Amino acid sequence: MTMLTGQQILDFRLITLRKGLQLEIKGMRRSGHSCFQIIKSEFGLRGTRQQVLADFEKLLQNKGIHYSN
Repeated sequence: MTMLTGQQILDFRLITLRKGLQLEIKGMRRSGHSCFQIIKSEFGLRGTRQQVLADFEKLLQNKGIHYSN
């Protein structure tokens, strides 16, 4: 069993937001705040969902957070 601690938890949250935004782009809906809104408000990104996703992925890469497509 793998246990996430400290910074890993924060990194996992960012990766989850990225995947959630990808699903929203494909048409999936959720109740409450969208991943798109959360990412825009927390990181000050602007633009369409696709533009925000591209900018967010660059931000993750700059932070050294690795994810798989």
